[in-house]
Amino acid sequence: QVQLVESGGGLVQAGGSLRLSCAASGRTFSSYTMGWFRQAPGKERELVARISRGGSTNYADSVKGRFTISRDNAKNMVYLQMNNLNSEDTDVYYCNTFPYATWGQGTQVTVSS
Repeated sequence: QVQLVESGGGLVQAGGSLRLSCAASGRTFSSYTMGWFRQAPGKERELVARISRGGSTNYADSVKGRFTISRDNAKNMVYLQMNNLNSEDTDVYYCNTFPYATWGQGTQVTVSS
């Protein structure tokens, strides 16, 4: 079972940038497609970006051109570079595998306007 720990969130002004990190345990990390998700209170969790084992990526329309997902299989890490942030990006961000492992605690991103 993969365990996931997210970090890198914080408070940033609109137009700013943050880089989120996800540390994953387990020897089979490189065999998983990985995703970044976000969730606001009272709303469903949504997929923001996904990266396959081979590095192919997909993004939600709302973040295309602003967010970049990447992975380092040697370090069991997944990253989300977020640029040109706006207030609608304020959420708790989570990473996970496909299929899902147990969700981590996430990392809070708050964008002030």
